[in-house]
Amino acid sequence: MPHEIPKLTSVCPSDGYSHVAKVGSTLYISGQVAKDIKGDLVGRGDIEAQVRQVLTNMKNIVEELGGDMTNVAKITTLLTHPSYRDAYRKVRVEFFSDPPPANTLIIVESLASPDFLVEIEAVAVID
Repeated sequence: MPHEIPKLTSVCPSDGYSHVAKVGSTLYISGQVAKDIKGDLVGRGDIEAQVRQVLTNMKNIVEELGGDMTNVAKITTLLTHPSYRDAYRKVRVEFFSDPPPANTLIIVESLASPDFLVEIEAVAVID
């Protein structure tokens, strides 16, 4: 089955990668970081602000392609410190109702920029 790389207007332009690939009704959303639509970092040093921006980016992508956050089936979350887990969970409930999507949580030493505290990728299925 061929895939499509949608051109998005709801998130900042990507640099050398695509924000999402669509195969049939499935969206494969690249790891999102805390950049706003202009490409500026949101929440330098603030994990809650960064998680909120990352999930807002994800929500914008899913909604632009015809879905909502209930269509998100699986997320993979990368945090740069284990102490960020509680803040991540606190913000996550603002975007996902019970039961939340399947989630893998990984603690990493660093992300693409030392200013990024969190990165989240997702798989969503649009009905």
